[in-house]
Amino acid sequence: MQVSSLNEVKIYSLSCGKSLPEWLSDRKKRALQKKDVNVRRRIELIQDFEMPTVCTTIKVSKDGQYILATVVTFETLSDDYSKVVFLHNDRYIEFHSQSGFYYKTRIPKFGRDFSYHYPSCDLYFVGASSEVYRLNLEQGRFLNPLQTDAAENNVCDVNSVHGLFAAGTIEGRVECWDPRTRGRVGLLDCALSSVTADSEINSLPTISALKFNGALTMAVGTSTGQVLLYDLRSDKPLLVKDHQYGLPIKSVHFQDSLDLILSADSRIIKMWNKNSGKIFTSLEPEHDINDVCLYPNSGMLLTANETPKMGIYYIPVLGPAPRWCSFLDNLTEELEENPESTVYDDYKFVTKKDLENLGLTHLIGSPFLRAYMHGFFMDIRLYHKVKLMVNPFAFEEYRKDKIRQKIEETRAQRVQLKKLPKVNKELALKLIEEEEEKQKSTWKKKVKSLPNILTDDRFKVMFENPDFQVDEESEEFRLLNPLVSKLCEKRKKKLRLFEQQELHEKEEEEEPEGKPSDAESSESSDDEKAWVAEVRKQRRLLQQEEKVKRQERLREDRQTVLKPQFYEIKAGEEFRSFRDSATKQKLMNKTLEDRLKLEAKNGTLSVSDTTVGSKQLTFTLKKSEQQKQQQEAEKLHRQERKTLRRSAGHLRSRPWRGRPFH
Repeated sequence: MQVSSLNEVKIYSLSCGKSLPEWLSDRKKRALQKKDVNVRRRIELIQDFEMPTVCTTIKVSKDGQYILATVVTFETLSDDYSKVVFLHNDRYIEFHSQSGFYYKTRIPKFGRDFSYHYPSCDLYFVGASSEVYRLNLEQGRFLNPLQTDAAENNVCDVNSVHGLFAAGTIEGRVECWDPRTRGRVGLLDCALSSVTADSEINSLPTISALKFNGALTMAVGTSTGQVLLYDLRSDKPLLVKDHQYGLPIKSVHFQDSLDLILSADSRIIKMWNKNSGKIFTSLEPEHDINDVCLYPNSGMLLTANETPKMGIYYIPVLGPAPRWCSFLDNLTEELEENPESTVYDDYKFVTKKDLENLGLTHLIGSPFLRAYMHGFFMDIRLYHKVKLMVNPFAFEEYRKDKIRQKIEETRAQRVQLKKLPKVNKELALKLIEEEEEKQKSTWKKKVKSLPNILTDDRFKVMFENPDFQVDEESEEFRLLNPLVSKLCEKRKKKLRLFEQQELHEKEEEEEPEGKPSDAESSESSDDEKAWVAEVRKQRRLLQQEEKVKRQERLREDRQTVLKPQFYEIKAGEEFRSFRDSATKQKLMNKTLEDRLKLEAKNGTLSVSDTTVGSKQLTFTLKKSEQQKQQQEAEKLHRQERKTLRRSAGHLRSRPWRGRPFH
C-alpha cells in the first residue's frame, strides 16, 4: 500500500506491494506481516487481479459489478456482462451472451476501434481502411459502409445525446457523421491546432483518443502527446494541453462532479480542470499504461498495464469508494501513517530551453526526465554534474551569489534610520536606540538575536494607524513613566533632527552622538528617590485636575435650568410612551458598539481609563419622569428653605448676673 500526494490530492495505490501465497499457513502469514512492512500494509481488494496476458483495454460494466479486459477492444451492450461484443486482432468479431460464446463474424480489414449506436442498433468499425463498416444487429447483416477522406482511421465514438458519430484519422483530422442521413456534417483539423509555439513536433500528429461529453464537448488526444478540448460549435479548440513526453495519448475520460478531464499516455495520468486547464493532480504508475478506466460514481481508477497485473488506485476527492469496498473510506487515516510523497525535493525543475543549453534534449521521454507543467524534473545530482561539465566556473558563481545573498539578508535585518514612521515616532526612536545598544554590547555574540519590532509585520499597524498613538497626557502614562521627560531629552533632540532631515528630503543621515545623560547612566539610589518623588508629584497633579473638573461640572449643573416641555397628543390616540416599540426595536438591532456610543452621547454611560491600562465603564440608570419631578421639587424646596432661613445667633446663652437660684 502506497500513498502519494501532489497538489494536496492523495492517491492510494491498492495494487502495489507484496502478496502472500494462499498455501501459506496463518502462522507463517502473521510472522511475515510482522517482519515486512509492505506485506503488512497490503490490502488485496481483488484476489489474483491479473490477466493471462497483457491487455490493451479495460472497462467496467454499467452497473459497476464487473471488470472486463481484452487485447484489442470490446463493448458491453447491456448493463452487465450478459451482452458483450469483442473485436480481435485477427479481424474477427465475437458476440457473447451470459452463457458464453454466441456468434462470430469477420470484417474485411483489420479493426482498431468500434462504437455502438443505440437508436439504430448499428456497430461502427474503424481500422486499416478508409471505410467505416456498419453491422446492424437487428437485421443481422452488414450495411453500406461510410466512405471517409482518410487513408486509415484509428478511433471512433458516438455521442450519447444526439447520436453524432466521430472518427479520428491518421492525418490528424476528426470527421463527424450523421447516422440518420449517412453524410458527413463536419471536419476538424486537430493536427494543425495541436501545434503551439512551445511544442516540438517531429512527425504528423495522428488522432489516438476520442471522447464525447454531453451534447457539445469533445476531447481529442494526439499521437504526439497533446489533448485538445473542443466545443462542437467551433473549429478552434478551447484548450490544448501537452503531456510533455511526446507519447501517444492512450485514453481520455471526463469527471463531471469536479469538472475534470483525465488523460493518460504510457507514462503518466494527468487530471486537469476543463475550464481553466490547471493541473489537478497526476499519477505515474510503476508500469507502462495501455488503458485507463474510471469506476462509475466513485473515486476508483483502474489501469491496464504492459504487464498482466492490473492497477487499482483510490482518489477520495474524486468520489467515495465503491459499495463492495466501502471500508476504504474508514482506512484513509491509517493509510496516511507512512505516506510516500511525490514532491520532488531531490529533483531540479528545468525547461526545454534549459535542456537545450545543457545539451540534454535527447533525454526527453527517458526515465531521467519527469514531465511536469511546462518543463521537466531531473535528478539534482545529474543536473549538477552536467552543469559542471558545461560551465566549469559555475560553482564559483554559485558561491559568490550565496555570499551576496547573505550580505543582503544581514543588511535587511539592520534598523533603517533613513525615515521614521508617521505614528509613534518617539517609540520608534527608542527601539532604534535599544537595537544599537544591543549591537554594540559584548554579549551579542552569545545571545541569539531577536527580531526587531520595527521590521516585524505583526506590529507594523502600531506605526501606521493613528489609533495606536501613545497618549503621553493620559493618567496611565504619567504614573507608569514619571521620569519620561528626563529620560527622553536626548531622544526628543534626535526626533527634531530627524524631522528636519525629512523636510529637506535627504537620502542619508547621521545619528547625532553625545555623552549619555545622568538619568540614563546613573544606577544609584538617587534615581529611585527621584522616581518616587516624581510619582507622588504626578499623583498630586492628577488629584488637583480631577478636583477642578468636578467643580466645573457642579457649576454647570447649577447654571442649568430645567424648563417644562409640552407634547400634543392627536385625537383618538392613547398616550403610552415617548419612545414607541419601533424605536426600541431599531435600537436593539444595532451593534453593541453603536449602542455604547449612543449611551455615552445621552450621558448614561461614561468610559474612563484606569491606572493599569484597562477600561472602566460606568452606567447611570434611567429615571422615570415621576422620579425626575420629585428630585426637581426637592431641589426647589431646598433652595426656598435657604432663602427663608433666619439666623439663630441672637439666641446664644449669656452669663447670669443675678443671684443663683436655690
